[in-house]
Amino acid sequence: MKVAIIKYNAGNIFSVDYAMRRLGIEAEITGDPEKILSADKVIFPGVGEAETTMSYLKAHNLDNLIKSLKQPTLGICIGMQLMCKSSEEATSGKVDCLGIFDEEVKLFVPDEKTIKVPHMGWNTVSAINGNPLFDGLTNDPYFYYVHSYHATVGIDTIATTDYINKYSAALHKDNFYAVQFHPEKSGKVGELLLNNFLKL
Repeated sequence: MKVAIIKYNAGNIFSVDYAMRRLGIEAEITGDPEKILSADKVIFPGVGEAETTMSYLKAHNLDNLIKSLKQPTLGICIGMQLMCKSSEEATSGKVDCLGIFDEEVKLFVPDEKTIKVPHMGWNTVSAINGNPLFDGLTNDPYFYYVHSYHATVGIDTIATTDYINKYSAALHKDNFYAVQFHPEKSGKVGELLLNNFLKL
């Protein structure tokens, strides 16, 4: 199986590669369109800032490439957010993103002094429609999060998490899947989810 991890100006890409190696997969980290298009599975991970990253994707024509993918594709963290319609993580207050999913990305607004932003640490995920991405996981599994922005709940939502408000923990539309949490940092449950993706 050929797995491509999209290389761009975002952090945390190598931890996903290590997670693939633990599953026995020699993934290729690449920004080469031909290699990405020919892969059996594509992973779009990363940690970064939406506006800067969207500018990079457009400058390298990776935005159109990602939207054209036909094989199973998984966005992780900023990858998920960039696959949404728009993000508030911008100097102008809003930046247009890839628009694969119809949801919008918004900044967490603390509702009391005891709740901190970013949302960092372990939290439960409630799968709401039995999506195959969550096969074999028990009810409300814990995954690891680090993020200040979140995708709204909408038609593409397949799982939610509560922190300050309910938001999309995972999205799915056609061949595109995405998760806000970091499966590569979530132990056995994260490995199971990544394995489920590889089986799609």
